[in-house]
Amino acid sequence: MKREVTIKGLTIGKGIPKICVPIVSEKTEDILTAAIEAEKSVADLVEWRADFWEELKDKQALEKILCDLQQILKTKPLLFTIRTNAEGGEFQGTAKEYSELVKKAAKGADMIDIEVFMKELNAKELIWEIQKEECVVVGSNHDFHKTPEKEEIIRRLCFMQQTGADIPKIAVMPETPKDVLTLLSATEEMFSLHADRPIVTMSMAGTGVISRISGEIFGSAITFGSISKASAPGQLELKELRKALEIIHGDKEN
Repeated sequence: MKREVTIKGLTIGKGIPKICVPIVSEKTEDILTAAIEAEKSVADLVEWRADFWEELKDKQALEKILCDLQQILKTKPLLFTIRTNAEGGEFQGTAKEYSELVKKAAKGADMIDIEVFMKELNAKELIWEIQKEECVVVGSNHDFHKTPEKEEIIRRLCFMQQTGADIPKIAVMPETPKDVLTLLSATEEMFSLHADRPIVTMSMAGTGVISRISGEIFGSAITFGSISKASAPGQLELKELRKALEIIHGDKEN
């Protein structure tokens, strides 16, 4: 039986995939406004893409905004993410700067995204330090150029699991419809044969949309949808995504 992860009463890894909505803004006021909208929405959890934030390197400002976000997001877990330039984000700092920021954020967020394959990063040690703060770690990897072979996708997910990440996650870019099948096949094999915890996978862009709604069938526990600005290619609008998931969930139960 796969180990589930429960945060703020939300259980990840059981039943219908949980929907995460991103907050992608530069200014504090816009971030807090988006959080208010997200709290009222049908989303299950919220990802703050802090790499877009203009005050990211101000540690006092970081502490305050995390406190403000938690006051707003009373019912939804907060996932803190600094996406690096190497994996499609805005952050261009060093591994040391990255580590210091995510360790600081672990004192205020419910979940932290860690790019496990970042150069010069001791991911295993960083994950352990974050988990000491009773914070859930999403180990992540993003390939915006291609879809690796099935065996490589599984290898990366297994490595994330071995480093101690509570939820391994991989996102890849399809060049053909066959690439989407590769991702889905890897997801099913990882879930069935190797995973002892929830996993998250997705194929990006329009070609990969099916992967964002089929998680309950193949084994992916979280999907990402947008209320306003998407944080990655192929994200569906939140309400449409919710309807699609409920249709599949209903059919699966029958």
